[in-house]
Amino acid sequence: QVQLVESGGGLVQPGGSLRLSCAASGSIFRINAMGWYRQAPGKQRELVAVISSGGSSNYADSVKGRFTISRDNAKNTVWLQMNSLKPEDTAVYYCNALTVVVGRQGTYNYWGQGTQVTVSS
Repeated sequence: QVQLVESGGGLVQPGGSLRLSCAASGSIFRINAMGWYRQAPGKQRELVAVISSGGSSNYADSVKGRFTISRDNAKNTVWLQMNSLKPEDTAVYYCNALTVVVGRQGTYNYWGQGTQVTVSS
């Protein structure tokens, strides 16, 4: 199986920055897209940013110009650099990986356990 481990969340003041990391491990043949999602209390989980294995990325309109997603294919790791944070960015952030697993056909969607990001003064 595949495990995703996130780190880097925490409490930050408005205007501050955080960098989230997510490392995938296990029976990985290849990871296609990797992404970050978030879920605020009482709201549905939403896409924040996604990046392909070739490096193409897309962002939610609410984070464009403030967040940057990047990845290292050799290390099966994805990062989310978050700048100019706002209180409305407060949420649990989840890493996602669309993965081709060794010995299995098709692609499988894996999730991390989530990391809390709180933006507050």
